[in-house]
Amino acid sequence: MSRIAIIGGGNIGEALLAGLLRAGRQARDIVVTERVAARAKYLSETYSVLVTGVADAVENADFVIVAVKPSDVDFVADEIANAVARDEADSVEHVFVTVVAGVTTSYFETKFAAGAPVVRVMPNAPMVVAAGVSALAKGRFASDEQLKGVAALFESVGGVLTVPESQLDAVTAVSGSGPAYFFLMVEALVDAGVAAGLTRAVATDLVVQTMAGSAAMLLERIDEGGGGAGSDPDTTPARLRATVTSPAGTTAAGLAELERGGLRAAVGEAVAAAKKRAGQLGVTSE
Repeated sequence: MSRIAIIGGGNIGEALLAGLLRAGRQARDIVVTERVAARAKYLSETYSVLVTGVADAVENADFVIVAVKPSDVDFVADEIANAVARDEADSVEHVFVTVVAGVTTSYFETKFAAGAPVVRVMPNAPMVVAAGVSALAKGRFASDEQLKGVAALFESVGGVLTVPESQLDAVTAVSGSGPAYFFLMVEALVDAGVAAGLTRAVATDLVVQTMAGSAAMLLERIDEGGGGAGSDPDTTPARLRATVTSPAGTTAAGLAELERGGLRAAVGEAVAAAKKRAGQLGVTSE
């Protein structure tokens, strides 16, 4: 079984740790680093894993997952590089995995030994309930087999797909920021329900259950092939929308107002703005 070092015990690191254990990974095969003593104690007691320093964590680890804040990445990357350099007898080929937002694979490739395999991952918030989606992009020296190994780790917290690294800013804007867009829509719909005369508790229950059920319908239809032979999954949301919209009915009236209010344009502008900001925050080797 592969040994896994999770460098950073924050929300992402903990979510991945919990997912790996739920998926059947053994606690003895996972090591975590966390600088805050209280947090380290919590992780050790809650998940029965070893919480230690970077050097000990990296030693003999097949996968070294860097899950720290962007502001800490320089210091941590140097610590990892020094640990690997000191352990000359270590015969393990480490695969370095970064989930640090905006940090490119080339950045780590220049920090670590020549030819170091690096895979960059953009997960999203629902990974904390094992319902996330993670986009993977491999660096210059990572093999397809190593990419497959990283994918297996992140399948423990949701779906996985592979994209070119050049698309990760767009991934960040859509799936990374997407939960916040979703929550804003929920908030707006609940407020509208209250304005229409519902109690906030009833409006919230209606909206959340409606969103969950609608997502389940969409996923089921896509899994079935979009509802028809040769159907394009891209058209599935439109097909379902048409299914629940009666001509000249209440839903049609509501949708007309959303279109008039520029919902599509606003969403497009939000994604474009988030993508631009992701690019501005990027950390490269340059």
